[in-house]
Order: sequence, then C-alpha cells, then structure tokens
Amino acid sequence: MQKIVEVENLVKTFPKVKAVDTISFSIRTEICFGMLGPNGAGKTTTMEIMEGICAPTGGTILYKNKPRDRRFKEEVGIQFQTTALQEKLTCREVIEMFARMYTKSLSVAYLSELCGLDEFIDRDSHKISGGQRQRLLLAVALVNDPELIFLDEPTTGLDPQARQNFWKVVRLIKDQRKTIILSTHYMEEAYALCDELIIMDHGKIISQGNPHELLDKYFKETALRLPGGNANFDKIPGSLKPHRHGDTIELHITNINETLAQLIQAEVDLQRLEIHKPTLEDLFLHVTGAGAKGERMVVK
Repeated sequence: MQKIVEVENLVKTFPKVKAVDTISFSIRTEICFGMLGPNGAGKTTTMEIMEGICAPTGGTILYKNKPRDRRFKEEVGIQFQTTALQEKLTCREVIEMFARMYTKSLSVAYLSELCGLDEFIDRDSHKISGGQRQRLLLAVALVNDPELIFLDEPTTGLDPQARQNFWKVVRLIKDQRKTIILSTHYMEEAYALCDELIIMDHGKIISQGNPHELLDKYFKETALRLPGGNANFDKIPGSLKPHRHGDTIELHITNINETLAQLIQAEVDLQRLEIHKPTLEDLFLHVTGAGAKGERMVVK
C-alpha cells in the first residue's frame, strides 16, 4: 500500500519549549491513522503542521512523495476541534457555501445521506444538537471529496450514542478508500477506528503501530479476577500465584483455558469471575509512565 503522507525529522520550537522533537513517521493510504498523547505532547502541533496551518522549524513533510502544493489544499479536508459557522444559515446553506470554495464538490444530497443529515438539513445550523453539528462539520470537511481527511477530536463532548453514530460515518468514509488522520482523547475511539497510531510524549514518538499488535507486544498476560473470600483463596493452586486486592483475588495468566480448567478442578467459586484484557488506555499509561505516582493524565 502506498504512502500518502511522510513526515521526516520534524521539529517545532517555540521561545521556551521544543513542542516537536525530531519525529518521523509515514501514513499509508486508505487507513485511519490515530494520534494520541497527553497535554503538551506535541500531538496537536504536529497535526497543525501536517495540515499546513503552521510552519515547522525543521524537517520535511511530503504529500504523495512531493512537497505540498495547491493540489494538497484541493485534496484535503479538515474538521477542526471548533468551527464558527455563520449565523442564520441552514445546514444545507452551510454546505453550499463551503462547496463554492473548491473547484469540485460533492452534492448536498450525497453528503446529507452519507453523514446522516436528512432529518435536519433545512434547519438553522445554530439550532441543532452537538452530535448533529459534528456530522454537519464532517460533511463540510468532505465537501471537496478529499483523499485525506483530518479529524481533530471530533467527538469531544458528545454523548455515547452520538459518538457511536459518528463512528459509523467514519467507517463509511474509510470504506470509500479515504485516508483519515484522527486526533482523539478517547482510547476506545482510537481502538475502534484506527488501523495504526502513534503515541507522543514530550515532543517525541514513544510508541507506534497497529493497536492490537502493540497490546500484544507490551502485555503478555491477562488479569483474571475472582471473589476474595478465604475459602476461595485457599483453593486456588499456588502455582497460579494469586494476589489479594481488597475483596478481590487477582491472577495474571497467559492461557485462559488452562487456568479455568485448573480452577474448576480445584472447585473454586467462579460465579463472579472477571477477565480483564489490557486496553489501549493501559498501553497509554504504560508507555507514558502516567499513573506511576497516582496521577491522572488527560490525553489531548
């Protein structure tokens, strides 16, 4: 699969900080590429440089193996974190206004169906819900039929149902062989949508790859949790190395089937058994060192 974006030795410095510290990565076509990182990691700055909003201090960015030019602006769509829309325009008129800014554009009818706008397409754009507004802004980002789409924390503040609806639209876009660069602070969103991702901290990339492969790389064991009564604890074979955590017994295992067979043979109570496989949030906390001192890191 070809590369649509290549970032090499990217640096961005401000008077008192190096926001991006000599990072390199590439993005293949037709995937959803995720960017994760705590506050001040340099993630947002990197995305803005790729979008052409701000200039790098050093390094190069190639689009389709060439420096970005006029073609880049015509072939890219961006959904910002916040976008101010002109007042007293319907959703249809908002799309039509942005369509006039490009040499080619998709029809309002097509974008309305794709992004689920039919129900409110002729409603005042300032009188729609948060989830509806995000789908409208996604339609605006798609109005020029872009090959590369930047989504900057598109579901922040949405309720779970609105977030799930937005994910469905993103999957539909990906099915159309588009390339998506997604910035998000929702770990489950990155896991659900991203084919590849980078995790940044202090301006550097500290981990990158496929989410599933990264979890397999960093976490070899699964946590199995059981009711913590003494009778239960005493029955568990010592070879499984059980640990007490309050009212819970925890086992760290590599083979679920074998462990369950041992517990059943030992007549351990499994009525409230919980199996916890490591998540992308566990990975983030592991590679950034967040939580090591009981601190709660916010991903931005």
